[in-house]
Amino acid sequence: MMRFMKVSMMNSEISRRSVLAGASALAALSFAPRAFALTEDQARSLITKAVAEINTAINSGQSNSAIYRSFEGIFKKYADVPTIARSALGPPARSASSAQMRSFTSAFSGYMSRKYGKRFREFAGGTVEVTGARKVKNFQEVRAVAKLPGQSAFNVSFMVSDRSGSDKFFDLLIEGISLLKSERAEIGAMLDKRGGNIDALIGDLKKAG
Repeated sequence: MMRFMKVSMMNSEISRRSVLAGASALAALSFAPRAFALTEDQARSLITKAVAEINTAINSGQSNSAIYRSFEGIFKKYADVPTIARSALGPPARSASSAQMRSFTSAFSGYMSRKYGKRFREFAGGTVEVTGARKVKNFQEVRAVAKLPGQSAFNVSFMVSDRSGSDKFFDLLIEGISLLKSERAEIGAMLDKRGGNIDALIGDLKKAG
């Protein structure tokens, strides 16, 4: 009887350890970084399509409001908007409610479209051309050049990742200046002026840009 009880206890212990080991393995897999699958060709293809739509928009001859709507569509289609918005908001994003983050992301998307729509509006009569791509750490950098009539060409780079579950750009560099860093500083200053009130910031972002 004692021998049976010892064997039974040993079996139970082995079973318990097996379950714990299995759970640990699953947890490790869950938190393991996803394999980097985005290739240079995929990143280049994505930005080539985005650039084609940008060129169409800036040379369409449409009104400013129509171009801004076009840019918002391009931004939502090709950019990882939630990641960019959260990064731009910075630490306050951790304490914001889900509803606030949805509202902020929507307002931020419109703000970015107006702001950068105006910047790209200056490219009218010119073109943006993709020139190459390269892997940088865990993302791809797609390089492009903006050519404007009567002006010196300048560089534009798109940082592309598939970490969101689909291929999207999460940052844009114009002449080496990061959109993400610039907007983080800009949004931070706007939030400070509003005493850290995210709802007030959201309301003002809907009109800014």
